Amino acid sequence: MECTRCGACCVAPDIAALDKPLGLRCPHLTEDNLCGVYERRPDVCRSYEADELCRLIEAPTLDERVGKYLALFELTAEAEAVKQQGCPSMRSARRLGAGRPPSSS
Repeated sequence: MECTRCGACCVAPDIAALDKPLGLRCPHLTEDNLCGVYERRPDVCRSYEADELCRLIEAPTLDERVGKYLALFELTAEAEAVKQQGCPSMRSARRLGAGRPPSSS
């Protein structure tokens, strides 16, 4: 399947190589849903290939696609908690999940 450049894979999942938490927009994703560091993107992004999941979450807007992705994997509540707490990194999101407050570092 060819990538539709919808941006959902750069928002919905957590991306450890970029310390990007679940459900938050990758800081390198441009307004037109393209990768701003495409030539320097980490291996996990390079190796990602569009597949059936992309068809399952098709929707008119990025927010709708992300919502469908999170719901499909039953991650909606977890992503909302990360968003509400303002977790800037996966590290702080993990601390939140362990019941510790996010640090300022």
